[in-house]
Amino acid sequence: MTPGAGSPPPPGNRPLAVVLVSGGMDSLVTAAIAARSYEPAFLHLNYGQRTTGKELSCFRAIADHYGVTRRMEADLSHLAAIGGSSLTDRAMEVEQADLSRRGIPTSYVPFRNANLLSVAVSWAEVLGAKKIFIGAVEEDSSGYPDCRREFYAAFNEAVRLGTRPETDIEILTPVIGMTKSGIVKKGAELGVPFELTWSCYRSDEIACGECDSCALRLRGFREAGIRDPIPYAG
Repeated sequence: MTPGAGSPPPPGNRPLAVVLVSGGMDSLVTAAIAARSYEPAFLHLNYGQRTTGKELSCFRAIADHYGVTRRMEADLSHLAAIGGSSLTDRAMEVEQADLSRRGIPTSYVPFRNANLLSVAVSWAEVLGAKKIFIGAVEEDSSGYPDCRREFYAAFNEAVRLGTRPETDIEILTPVIGMTKSGIVKKGAELGVPFELTWSCYRSDEIACGECDSCALRLRGFREAGIRDPIPYAG
């Protein structure tokens, strides 16, 4: 946590928003959207995922790129201890990509986004931030129940009931209805540094190109007609 990260912003600045930044392309584009209207406070959560180190370095590079000084890196390693996901349990295999799959893939981390948002809400309440941005994409929701619009509507109600009456925090999901290609195009329009992001579930050296996340990313860049700037195996 950076010095002063828990303090309210000085008066006269743009309104403050907490932005969850994983180091992936969806959260990068979300951060760029948020930064147009808000002073962003970047939040990164390490939960024991296979690519923790790479995602953290991407988060720091993105924060540096946007000149964000108010940032927090929090530990949620209890999610790895709980297990139940191929992202956190190395005894489980990360599945080969299957973009037509029905049901929940092994990469689903049980109730992860609720854990992430709980930290974000706590920080936002202390900072006096009125908005929280998260890069959830409903295109992923056939596998991940916590990427659906209904989940965020319900969580916003929980925030209303569980914080001070004057707090008035709203969770925003600006890319939730976009396809991956739409996100790529929006990022290109905003001039985001896609080369600073990481999506691979398996490797933190060279992206495998074979997991669901790599496949979704590659399809998005291909359909957008834009070159993906990160390296892939093979």
